[in-house]
Amino acid sequence: MANPVWQSLAGQQAVIAQLSRPETIKAPAHAWLFTGPPGSGRSLAARAFAQTLQCEQSDLNDRGCGQCQACITIAAGTHADVNIVTTEKVQYAIEDVRDLVTDAYDRPSTGRWRIIIIEDADRMTERATNVLLKAIEEPPERTIWMLSAPSPADVLVTIRSRTRHMNLVIPTVDDVAQLLTSRDGIEPQLAQHCARASQSHVGVARWLARSSEARERRDMIVHLPFTVRSASAAMESADNLHKLVQTEAEASSNDRNTAERARLLRSLGLAEDEAVPPKLRVHIRRMEDNQTARNRRAIHDALDRAMIDLSGIYRDLLVLHLASTATLINEHMRAKLTEYSTTVTAEHCLGALDAINTARQRLAGNVPPQLALEAMLLAFIPRTRRHAPL
Repeated sequence: MANPVWQSLAGQQAVIAQLSRPETIKAPAHAWLFTGPPGSGRSLAARAFAQTLQCEQSDLNDRGCGQCQACITIAAGTHADVNIVTTEKVQYAIEDVRDLVTDAYDRPSTGRWRIIIIEDADRMTERATNVLLKAIEEPPERTIWMLSAPSPADVLVTIRSRTRHMNLVIPTVDDVAQLLTSRDGIEPQLAQHCARASQSHVGVARWLARSSEARERRDMIVHLPFTVRSASAAMESADNLHKLVQTEAEASSNDRNTAERARLLRSLGLAEDEAVPPKLRVHIRRMEDNQTARNRRAIHDALDRAMIDLSGIYRDLLVLHLASTATLINEHMRAKLTEYSTTVTAEHCLGALDAINTARQRLAGNVPPQLALEAMLLAFIPRTRRHAPL
C-alpha cells in the first residue's frame, strides 16, 4: 500500500511504485519531467515525490509519511527548500526563470535537497527554457528540478533529453470517484456522476461535487447542442456562453483582486480611499496588469472547460450511433441523447467535434472569443437526418 502522501493520486500505481522505490529515494535523478493529460495529477505527483525525498523518517520505506514537519510544510507550500512555481499568466516571464536559476545554486538549509517544482512548464517561451537549460545541464550538487507539462512534446527536446520522464495516465472513473469519497467525503453516487462528467479530471470532479452552481452551469452548457437549430440561435447561444464563462471567471476573481489591492495599499502605507501618489502608481499599474492577465486566463480556461464538456456530448452521440449500450460520459442524459441522435448523422457529430477543436486552437491563438464561439456553434446546426442505423 502506498504511503500517505501518495493517496491523493488517483489511478497512478505504476508511477507511485517507481517513485517510492528505496533506490530512487536514496539517489534521485537531478531533473524530472512529469507529463500526463489535464487532471491526471502531474503537480500532485511532483509534490508527493518532493515530500518523499524530504521526509524525516529514517527508513526509506517509510518516506512520505505525511505527518512530519517536512511533509506538512511541503503540502502547505512553506518548506524552505522546496520552491513550487506556477503562473496564472499565459507565459512565464524570463525574469522569473532567471530568479529560479539563481535560487537553484543555494544549498538546502534544512532538507536533504533543494527542490524546484515548475508547474505548467509548457508555458515557458523558448528564451526562458534556454535560461533553464543551462542550470539543468550543469546542476548544483543538491538541487533537483521537477517540471510538469501535458506531454513531452510540449517542452524543448533539449529539456526532454536531460530529464527523467514520468508519464501519468488518465485515471478511471472508479478511481476518481473512490478518491472523492475517501478523501473529500463525497456521497458515492454524486462522486461517480461527477467523476464521469469531468472525464476523469480529478480537480474538475471535485469542483463539480462540491458546488451545485458549478453543476448547474455545466448542465446549461451541455444542453446547448439541443437548442441550436438556426444561425440566429447559434449567435444567441455564442453570446450566452461567452457571458456565462465571463460571469464565472469574474466571480472567482473579484474577491481575490479586491483583497490583493487592499494588501498592496497597506504595504504602501495608504488607506483604501486615499489618493495614490504619482511615485507609487507604478506598483498599482503592475498589480492591475497582472490581474488583467489573470482574469483573461481564467476566462480562457473556463471556455476551454466548456468546450471539453461539449465534446463529451458529441462523443456520446457517436457512441450511440456505433454501440448504443456502451456507457456514456453524460449517462444521466441518455434518454435525451438517444432521442437527439436520431436527428443527426455520425458525420455531423464528427464535424461538430472538429469545430470544437478548431475553436480551441483559435482561442489559443488569441482570436476574439465571441467569433470563435459563433463559428463553432454554427457547426452544431443539424443539416441532415439519419433514416437508418449505421
